[in-house]
Amino acid sequence: MTAATHAVTPKKKKSIWTPAQIILVAIIFLAVLTCVLPFLNVIAISLSSKSAILRGDVSFWPVEFETQAYEILFADKSMINCLFYTVKLTVIYTAIAMVMTILMAYPLTKKRLRGRQFFSFLALFTMYFSGGIIPVYLNVKDFGLLDSMWSLIIPGVLSTYNMIIMKSFFASLPGELEEAATIDGANDFQILIQVFLPLSLASIATLTLFYAVGKWNSFADPKYYIQTKAL
Repeated sequence: MTAATHAVTPKKKKSIWTPAQIILVAIIFLAVLTCVLPFLNVIAISLSSKSAILRGDVSFWPVEFETQAYEILFADKSMINCLFYTVKLTVIYTAIAMVMTILMAYPLTKKRLRGRQFFSFLALFTMYFSGGIIPVYLNVKDFGLLDSMWSLIIPGVLSTYNMIIMKSFFASLPGELEEAATIDGANDFQILIQVFLPLSLASIATLTLFYAVGKWNSFADPKYYIQTKAL
């Protein structure tokens, strides 16, 4: 028998895309468009003339292109200072909030922690009952935090909801990982840093986004606690 008789006819590769996948991608694409198009419209309006905006000619592309709005914006030093101050505040708050969230969520997953149920109850209690804005304001005042950046950071530095999400993710990780690290001589802090956190990057990124967006959009707190215009 010749080698040709043993040749195998190559099979046609099946299509990677199934109808269900195509429909799913189309739905996701439409969902993305509903999020992106409003931003494109705002950018187009910011780069269009007033007359074009009043006529309603601007959709997703600038009409009668001009940069006057940006020139006015960047000429206002107070606006630039406010922008950078908000960025600074958001970064510091988010970093501290994530550290606090992780350091509370991780111990609450350990059954050997004495008083674990009690501490969990205290955290959950704050989700359903609150003293209100007046007691919080008085606390901030008594601690001497009024009219400072810390009055915008400390009162809301830990979200119970985010902590529960982080705790649930830590609890879902295999216990064998901790046992293996313990046998190798690692302590709790080393297990958290070297084992749990690298496996929790997706949750950490999500909660970081929650904290950052929440603080960036926070409008009421400065009205309560800040009097100095520069802050």
